[in-house]
Amino acid sequence: MTEHPIEVWHRLVQERNPRGLEALLDADAVFVSPVTHTPQRGKKTSAMYLAAAFQVFFNPTFRYVREIIGTTDAMLEFETEIDGVLVNGVDIIKWNEGGRIVEFKVMLRPLKAIHLIHQRMAAMLQAGDD
Repeated sequence: MTEHPIEVWHRLVQERNPRGLEALLDADAVFVSPVTHTPQRGKKTSAMYLAAAFQVFFNPTFRYVREIIGTTDAMLEFETEIDGVLVNGVDIIKWNEGGRIVEFKVMLRPLKAIHLIHQRMAAMLQAGDD
């Protein structure tokens, strides 16, 4: 039996290893972010945004505090502190029958956190373009 996509995701987060995203994301994956106006489509683009998120979100304070897992989707609530701002959010993840993520949606609160994440993600993505 193949490993459940949420187990794989948790392992990548724990290891802080964005290289594993290639095998986890479907070719037609969509990344939906609170700081972009449109969904980001395709494995390469989705992986780029998630890799930047690994750098921005996953510090020693990051932790998942609640999970709701269904047969093809999950909601993972998280908390982390960045620059003294408590960031609370959810990752809403949908996968296909092959166990590959087809949609990854991030929602955040409070507004102060959204502004901070927007700045940090923009800087990470800009650095990736250099």
